[in-house]
Amino acid sequence: MPVFRLPLAALAAAIAVGTVSGAAQAREQIRIVGSSTVFPYTQAVAEEFSDITGARPPIVEATGTGGGTRIFCDGIGERFPDITGASRAMTASEWAHCVANGVTSVSEAMIGHDGLTIAISRGNTFDWDLTLEEIYLALGAEVPVDGGWAANPYRRWSEIDPRLPDTPITVLGPPPTSGTRDAFVELALHTGCATLDHVRDGGFDRDWITANCSRMRTDGPFIEAGENDNLIVQRLGSDPDAMGIFGYSFLYENNDRLKGVRIGGVDANLATIGDGSYPIARPLYFYVKNAHRGVIPGLQEFVEEYMMEEALAPGGYLEERGLVTLDDAARARLRETLVRGLPMEAK
Repeated sequence: MPVFRLPLAALAAAIAVGTVSGAAQAREQIRIVGSSTVFPYTQAVAEEFSDITGARPPIVEATGTGGGTRIFCDGIGERFPDITGASRAMTASEWAHCVANGVTSVSEAMIGHDGLTIAISRGNTFDWDLTLEEIYLALGAEVPVDGGWAANPYRRWSEIDPRLPDTPITVLGPPPTSGTRDAFVELALHTGCATLDHVRDGGFDRDWITANCSRMRTDGPFIEAGENDNLIVQRLGSDPDAMGIFGYSFLYENNDRLKGVRIGGVDANLATIGDGSYPIARPLYFYVKNAHRGVIPGLQEFVEEYMMEEALAPGGYLEERGLVTLDDAARARLRETLVRGLPMEAK
């Protein structure tokens, strides 16, 4: 299906509809929603943009990938966000929601890569190294029990493997609306489930794994901690046996207080995430509503700041926040797409 840009006149009309005064006044601030993982990178660009231009800083909200995409796709006009961050690509159903609401021209930016980390307080002295199989057995809703498939009985790490500490399994992580949750299920739970003897020897295929190994347990050991990853960081500081699941940037920013759990013997860092040897890594995105360019003050300039080499290149200020950067050719293609406002293809 072809993608068309909405004329600016139509946007002005959309903005005017529903306003008390009827005046087509655009917002004075850029509004950005979306992934809590992308949030610190976008917030850094927002601060840089405001410092350089003197403009009011964009409003950046961590609503989660799913929630942010829904709000972004709800419509065109000043009531709706200009950009949404995402820790996964937009889905076909989300794109259909955009199109149904007149959001038919969107630029997609894959800005870099991030590792999903499992972190624990530095006050915990155990040398943690978990396999994806052990992660599934700790967090999956159902696991092999006596040759069958049943509710997860494991409450302590030592019950999974005697080499692990005899401490309660307590893991804080994101809710179902989060792209981090989606990525963790796909990269950690599905892969870990596939390595179980019960699954491998039973010849179960990918469809079976998706249907049976996608649910996180809800009986206590896994705790949904909301979209604010900083709250997970705070909880880990008060409970040395608790673990948290979040994007690598939060481990990077709190390295003085937290340490990462190795996965299959591999530490999460810029090198291992970049070369693919760290097993739980994913791309990060943001999406720009092209009909808002030229109408919402500063939006085009903000996008251009995000695309600057000083931000996205190796050694740039986003890498300093933990972003795993793209290579030169990929950044050049990205810059061309975003600065020109080239629309993505229909999903």
